[in-house]
Amino acid sequence: MIYAIGTDLVEISRIEGIIDKRGKRFVERVYSKGEIRYCNERAFPAQHFAARFAAKEAFFKCMGRGIFDGVGLRDVEVINGPDGKPELKFYGKARTMVDKAGITGNHISISHTDKYAMAFVVLECDKTH
Repeated sequence: MIYAIGTDLVEISRIEGIIDKRGKRFVERVYSKGEIRYCNERAFPAQHFAARFAAKEAFFKCMGRGIFDGVGLRDVEVINGPDGKPELKFYGKARTMVDKAGITGNHISISHTDKYAMAFVVLECDKTH
C-alpha cells in the first residue's frame, strides 16, 4: 500500500552555485561518499548532485518533514541498484523514522535537463497509517 508520494524540482544552477561557493564543506554535509563519487564521475556533476538533492527533498516531503528537522541529509542516500534503478537507503535518524512509520519499500524516479533536476518518490508500507 502507498504510504506517501513526494516530488521536488531543483534548479541545477542553484546547486552548482552553492558547490562553487562552499565547495567540499557543502558536498560532504549533504551527500554520502558513494553519492559524491557517483556524481563526480559524470561529465556534469552538478546535474547529478541536484537530482540527488531533489530526491532527498522529495523523501522529506513524503514524511511530512522539512529538511534538517532532526534528520540529516546524509541519513538519506540515493544509490543505484544492481539493475541501475535508483533507490533510497536510510541511516541513523532517517532509518528510525522510516521504521517507525512502517515503510517497507521505496520507488524513486529521477530526471534532469540542462537547467532542472527533479525527483519523484513513492513510499510503501504494509499497513494503513
